[in-house]
Amino acid sequence: QVQLVESGGGFVQAGGSLRLSCTASRSTFSINVVGWHRQAPGKQRELVAIISSGGSANYAGSVKGRFTLSIDNAKNTVYLQMDSLKPEDTAVYYCSARADSRNYWGQGTQVTVSS
Repeated sequence: QVQLVESGGGFVQAGGSLRLSCTASRSTFSINVVGWHRQAPGKQRELVAIISSGGSANYAGSVKGRFTLSIDNAKNTVYLQMDSLKPEDTAVYYCSARADSRNYWGQGTQVTVSS
């Protein structure tokens, strides 16, 4: 099993930055893929960014160039650096992990961007 704990959400003005953290209960080397998703009120959950254990990252078009994933394997933590935030980035952000042929989810962290 994998437990995921997200942190770093909050309230920020448009153009600002936040860094989200997703800390896993076991080594990130044992996790195939870690992803960040978000769900805004009244909308479906969408994939924002995904990174493999080898460090290869992919981003949704809406965040490419503004969001950056990184892994600190020593801390079993994946970071989502979010820059140039826009009001439309407002959502609950969830971390996910694919391991042992199963998907695991964190509890989510709220990000609110004011205009």
